[in-house]
Amino acid sequence: MIARADRGWQAAAGFAGLSLLGIFVLGAFAALAAQATALDLGAVLGDAYLWGVVRFTLLQAGLSTLFSLGLALPLALALHRFRFPGRSLVLRLFLLPQALPVLVGALGILAIWGRGGLVSDALAALGIPRLDVYGLTGILLAHVFFNMPLATRLFVAALDAVPAESWKLAGQLSLGPLAVFRLVEWPAIRPVVAGAASLVFMLCVTSFTLVLVLGGGPAATTLEVAIYQSLRYAFDPGRAVVLALGQVLITGTLLFALLRLGGRIDGMATLGRTAIRYDRMTMPERGLAGLVILLGLGFVLAPFAAIVLRGLAADLWRLAGEPALHRAALTSFLVAMAAATLSLVLSLFLLFGARARGRSNGGPGLYDLAGSLVLVVPPIVLGAGWFLCLRQVTDVFAAAPYLVVATNAVMAMPFVMRIVGPALSASALRHDRLAMSLGLAGMNRLVLVEWPAIRGSLGLAFAFALALSLGDLGVAALFGNQDFLTLPLLLYQRMGSYRTADAAGLALILGVLALVLMSIGEKGFARKETA
Repeated sequence: MIARADRGWQAAAGFAGLSLLGIFVLGAFAALAAQATALDLGAVLGDAYLWGVVRFTLLQAGLSTLFSLGLALPLALALHRFRFPGRSLVLRLFLLPQALPVLVGALGILAIWGRGGLVSDALAALGIPRLDVYGLTGILLAHVFFNMPLATRLFVAALDAVPAESWKLAGQLSLGPLAVFRLVEWPAIRPVVAGAASLVFMLCVTSFTLVLVLGGGPAATTLEVAIYQSLRYAFDPGRAVVLALGQVLITGTLLFALLRLGGRIDGMATLGRTAIRYDRMTMPERGLAGLVILLGLGFVLAPFAAIVLRGLAADLWRLAGEPALHRAALTSFLVAMAAATLSLVLSLFLLFGARARGRSNGGPGLYDLAGSLVLVVPPIVLGAGWFLCLRQVTDVFAAAPYLVVATNAVMAMPFVMRIVGPALSASALRHDRLAMSLGLAGMNRLVLVEWPAIRGSLGLAFAFALALSLGDLGVAALFGNQDFLTLPLLLYQRMGSYRTADAAGLALILGVLALVLMSIGEKGFARKETA
């Protein structure tokens, strides 16, 4: 229930957000469709290369999802069953892969599992051949590194939501570990599996940087990488259009199917007490749970340690003095700040529009689906569409900064809306009636009601969007040149020229910069405590 005056400006904000988003996303899609009119559909459908790329895209995404969730399940069970000092710290550490730029994470994976990595060195010392992680193996390793901690946190959150009465009853009945899993834990986790699998699968289908760095050749190419190669190297717009339309068709079909098949979490009767487990673990069970946690934590933290150690071994002083680094850092900072700000503004427009519309059902509405358009039309497809459109009227590379900012902003919107949306909805449920009775509306309500309620979520969302944009390589790689150089692009160039020491130093600088900017961005919105 909101005032009529508030409903008016919120509806206008929602319409403005939808219009801007529609122009950008649908404009790119229209450019692709216009280019596709001259294509020979029969030749396209008979293209063996295209079908090979499609098969590999779905294969790597399916296997990545299977391994990520399959490893996350025992890890989540171990973390929930085995309560130990520092458990909350472990769960916080599992957030680190989400804050790490993808290209830096790929370098960390190579530093541990690559031919010159620590594991290969240990195998060579034992007389065993070194590992070769380029191709499907490396892609799967990297995807599990980024997505297994995310799935683990989702499963732990589902277990934390089990009512205290269920744990108490399980303890009174002296249920064993298998019975507790079958009767309590799995029923709590099962509704989350579909959502977690769909999220991980979509992230892996639209993965670009990891496949570009770790693919190792044409045999391990996904649709997004093939689009980039078609425009940047072969300059074959026809093939790029076919690949881009195929990507949109696949992601759209998958997203629709996953939304239709996604599980629903049913509410359970509870008195709201704090959930306490009453089952007792034997020493072998505690040892097994501790081993699982140590292995999971080691898998996640090892690449971070390798990035730090190899980065410190590089000539950081020389790198810090390079003009190219200064230009790239300044460009990345400005692009990230602009993209995060734009993403926050557009997301708030859509969230206020959803509130003005007053959606009563529990399903996703127009504004929610609009904010998730990037899942259907991924960033590289947006970049390809505007690349083909603008090259006919202007210098494409002159427009690079604006396109990268807009694309990165749209890329972060699904995450921003899911962070800020619940806080805004909770604020409405708590304060709508009181605000109406006090006559609070317009700017007064925004300052006195909405801002205090969502400022923490805004800070987290801004920091997350900042980190995503700062570490993005996709569209920057498509439009990047000597006049527009970002830190991820500079790092990728050093990797391509086999300057591994410089790449390690730049990876450390980029990773530290991302974490620092995330911390500053989040604290900038934090509430100042009074004495």
